[in-house]
Amino acid sequence: MDNGKNPKYPVEQKDLRSNLRVPLIVEKLPCGDGRKTLFGYARNISCGGVFIATVSPRETGEQFDLQVTFPPPEPFVLKCRCEVVWKRRFQRGGKFEPGMGLRFLDLPEESCAALERWLKRLNVGVAP
Repeated sequence: MDNGKNPKYPVEQKDLRSNLRVPLIVEKLPCGDGRKTLFGYARNISCGGVFIATVSPRETGEQFDLQVTFPPPEPFVLKCRCEVVWKRRFQRGGKFEPGMGLRFLDLPEESCAALERWLKRLNVGVAP
């Protein structure tokens, strides 16, 4: 029933992300001392970006270098610059996981291709 309050979309909107079956640890790149810092867990990922589940999301608009190590079946390391495009803070009893949506700013084509191959090998599927 249309009560005039719901927006109308000319075409069906689709979720363009691929959902991971297992969380991946995401690390911030070393800051000069060679140590890596635990950053969060990747929940949804595509060549456009990733949702990181974390209780300490960064501020919207913040940019930083990111590293994600992908395990077998086709292991590789994804490194790129990213930007926080939205965040969700922890809320006791909330129904959504806290975290942040990141957009990849300079993901190399080779890394995108490796990510797509990795997702396909897991039978997760890749967004069209």
